[in-house]
Amino acid sequence: MSSKNKTLGEFIIENQTEFQYSTGELSKLINAVRLAAKVVNHEVNKAGLVDILGTAGDTNIQGENQQKLDVLANEKFIQTLKNREIVCGIASEEEDDYISINSQDENHQNKYVVLIDPLDGSSNIDVNVSVGTIFSIYRRITPVGTPVTLEDFLQPGKNQVAAGYIIYGTSTMLVYTTGHGVNGFTLNPAIGTFYLSHPNMQFPETGKIYSVNEGNYIHFPQGVKDYIKYCQKEEGDRPYTSRYIGSLVSDFHRNMIKGGIYMYPKSSKAQNGKLRLLYECNPMAFLAEQANGKASDGHQRIMDIQPTELHERVPFFCGSKKMVEKAEEFMQP
Repeated sequence: MSSKNKTLGEFIIENQTEFQYSTGELSKLINAVRLAAKVVNHEVNKAGLVDILGTAGDTNIQGENQQKLDVLANEKFIQTLKNREIVCGIASEEEDDYISINSQDENHQNKYVVLIDPLDGSSNIDVNVSVGTIFSIYRRITPVGTPVTLEDFLQPGKNQVAAGYIIYGTSTMLVYTTGHGVNGFTLNPAIGTFYLSHPNMQFPETGKIYSVNEGNYIHFPQGVKDYIKYCQKEEGDRPYTSRYIGSLVSDFHRNMIKGGIYMYPKSSKAQNGKLRLLYECNPMAFLAEQANGKASDGHQRIMDIQPTELHERVPFFCGSKKMVEKAEEFMQP
């Protein structure tokens, strides 16, 4: 069977043995994410037809306005993961605290926790720009048979067993890794099936795109300003092209295919940066490293950072290896 005809379900079954703990649970978990993605995709694609645009009138834990579709995506992913009875805990960017799940049949026997950004880039929904879902999966570290604790979620990114994203764009794609490379699957909406369309995705070692919100330039540290000037200079293979969508999933996805660097540095407005370590940076860092890329906070590997709180923020530099390394050079004191 050619890779073009292989479905996500078939791919999961074929590669089950690559999981460190091959009990089928992680496969079921990826399948649950696939199902939730299809439901959310359906809602995203009809967003212009029904009243799910605009804000829901609430703010999330970060003080940002929650979009109506944010709330819906959050509910769908949590509900789907709960119903499958395969996780013992969920943490969402949209929830103040983590959710402990007690499967009555199994008495806390589930072994995995999921951290999720249900709808990344949701401020773009109203203007029909691509949005996405980001997910991260860890094996719990507290004893099986007991309720999960905060400790199960505050693990460094290097402990991830799987991570990925769904991009709801001109086509809907699910891209994920279990630590054995990165593969992308495109949804055929006519039959509701994901097919392997992008096997073994890799960042080019270098690229010509830099992605950063230059509207914040005046607030950036000097090293970041200097790197941006370097990107713009007419020299060698430069100037690079500036491309910034404002949706992490979309910017990351484009850069992985074409070669580039994504930056969300700290600034005088946001001392720790804006992106969340657990819901955005760690899963994207895992994908980047598995796709021959690199992810850093400007000084150290993202996946080595020990989280101290659920909604922690960090500066983020991610993409083609040589570009991230060059950016790090400019960050040195």
